[in-house]
Amino acid sequence: CGRYEGIDARVDPHVDELVSLGDFVLTGGELVGLALVDAVARLRPGVLGNDESSTDESFEGSLLEYPQYTRPRSFEGDEVPEILLSGDHAKIARWRVERAVERTLERRPDLLEGSAELSSGAQECIQMLDDRKKRE
Repeated sequence: CGRYEGIDARVDPHVDELVSLGDFVLTGGELVGLALVDAVARLRPGVLGNDESSTDESFEGSLLEYPQYTRPRSFEGDEVPEILLSGDHAKIARWRVERAVERTLERRPDLLEGSAELSSGAQECIQMLDDRKKRE
């Protein structure tokens, strides 16, 4: 891992791939190395405990992931949405799509540009949000 200013230029001919985690500067490449190991290792069977845990991730398709909630049910007065406690799997699935669309439009609308991968439910949510925005 390079330190401060990078790796000695004489190493360049021996490098077959460059990786960047984004537009920021770190003091060394160790954190990038750890991030890559973590990102790849979690895809190996047995690493996550439940192999299906990695099948529905943020950046899978064109939507960011919906908000996640854990215990306790109430945290400093902020409650887990009732729909998630309802047991109605169809409504929960719809809620998750709606929140994923909202989150993506808010944080990374570029992910939706020209995307043909969106489910019909996601497309309906985008249309609904567009219609609501026009009325406001």
